[in-house]
Amino acid sequence: MKIVIAGAGQVGSHLARMLSDEVHDIVVIDDDPKNIENVSGFADIITITGDATTFEALTKAEVSKANLFIAVGPVESKNIIAATLAKQLGAKKSIARIDNDEYLRPNNNEIFINMGIDYLFYPEMVAAGEVITLLGNTGTSEYVNFSGGKLSLVVFKLESSSPLIDHTLAEMTARAGKMNYRTVAISRKGKTIIPTGSDYFKEEDTIYIITDHKSMNELLALSGRDNVKVRNMMILGGSKIGQRVALSLQNQVNVKLVDYNEEKAHKLAEMLDHTLVIAEDGRNTEAMIEEDLGSMDAFVAVTGRSETNILAAMLAKKMGVKKVIAEIENINYISLAESMGIDTIINKKLTTASSIFRFTMNTDVQAIKCLNGCDAEVLEFIAKPDSHITKMPLRDVHFTAGATVGGVVRGDKVFIATGDTEIKAYDRVVVFSLPDAISKIGRFFE
Repeated sequence: MKIVIAGAGQVGSHLARMLSDEVHDIVVIDDDPKNIENVSGFADIITITGDATTFEALTKAEVSKANLFIAVGPVESKNIIAATLAKQLGAKKSIARIDNDEYLRPNNNEIFINMGIDYLFYPEMVAAGEVITLLGNTGTSEYVNFSGGKLSLVVFKLESSSPLIDHTLAEMTARAGKMNYRTVAISRKGKTIIPTGSDYFKEEDTIYIITDHKSMNELLALSGRDNVKVRNMMILGGSKIGQRVALSLQNQVNVKLVDYNEEKAHKLAEMLDHTLVIAEDGRNTEAMIEEDLGSMDAFVAVTGRSETNILAAMLAKKMGVKKVIAEIENINYISLAESMGIDTIINKKLTTASSIFRFTMNTDVQAIKCLNGCDAEVLEFIAKPDSHITKMPLRDVHFTAGATVGGVVRGDKVFIATGDTEIKAYDRVVVFSLPDAISKIGRFFE
C-alpha cells in the first residue's frame, strides 16, 4: 500500500515509524527541514520538504498513486486543504486531523465527505472520551468497548490481594467453570505474553481480558482492586482534553481545574460554570496540598507536558488519590510512568494510530485500539461468508501465532471464545494481536 503522510511532527512521525514496520511504501511531506530530518532515518521512507497544500509537493509525492493520504499537521485548515487536494488528485482514501468537534456533527461532516475527505479525526476528543470512560471504571487501567459495548477489553494490574496470583490460567478456568471473560494477554516486565493454560499469573502483571458488560464486579474481585465512586476530582491543565472532561462531568461530580496561566484560567472559568477553576502551578507541591489534592477521588493530569504530568501524578498517588490518569506524549516515558504506580496513561499518538490504522488493513476492520504500555493491538473484524474462520471450530483453525480470538458478537448474543466456538458469517470477532501477527490475521476473515 502506498501511504502519503502530510506532517512530520509528533503524530506524523509516530505514524511513519509504526507504518514503516508493515509492508507499505511511505512518503512523508513537511515544510520544516528539522521534522523531515527526524523521520528520514526510518527504514524505507521517502521524505519531501515542502508544503502539503501545494500542487508541487503533492505531485512530487505522487499522491495520484496513493492508497491512503493522511494529513496530520498542527494546523487544522492546512490538513483539510491538503486532504481535499490529495483526493482530487487521485488518492483513493484521504483523511485529516482536526481540532474542532463542530466539523464532526452529522450534517457538517457530510460537507467534508462531499469535498472528498473520507474521514476526520479529533485526537483530543477521543482522548477525553477515554478519560471519561475510565473515570466510570476506576478499577481498570484501560477500558475499551467493541460492538457497541457488547464486548469490552478490560486491563488490570494485579495487586497482592488478587486470588489469581501464583495460579495458572487453566487452574482459574477450572475453578470458575463457565466464564463470561477470557484472558487474552499478560504484560510482565515489558514483555507481552499470549497465555496458554500453563502460564502463571504474578503480582504486578498487567492482564488483558475480553469480557461482556455483566462481569465487571467479578473481574474487579480477581484483580484485587475496587471501583471507586468519583465524587471529587481535580484536573491539572486547561488543555482541550481537560476542558472536555470538565465540561462533560461538571454537572455530575465536583470538579476543580488547575492551570498555571492566569488569563487562560479566567477564560476557562467563564466557559465552565460548574467547575472551580484555579490559577496555580501544578508543580508547586504546597499549592496542590492547599487545594486539597489529598481528598480527591480522582486526579487527571493533561497539561501537554509529559514531565509535569508525571510529577503531578506521582504527588497525587503519594497523597492517596485512588484513581490517577496522566497524559504522556513521550512514548519512551510510558513504561517509566507505569512503574511509578500511575494508574492510567493517555497518549494522543496511540489514539491517532488507533483511528488511522484500520485504513491500512486490506480486510474490513471495524475498529482497532493501540494499547498503552503493551506492544499489541485489539481489532474487531466482521467474518465474511465462506471465510476460513467460519469453516471449523476455533481449535482447528490454526490461527496466527501471536494472536488470539477473545470474543464474538452475533446479533444480540455474546460469546467468550473457547476452542469449541464456531464463527458464523457476519459475526463480529474481537482479536488480540502482537504487531508481527497483524498483517496475517485478515486472511482468516476474507
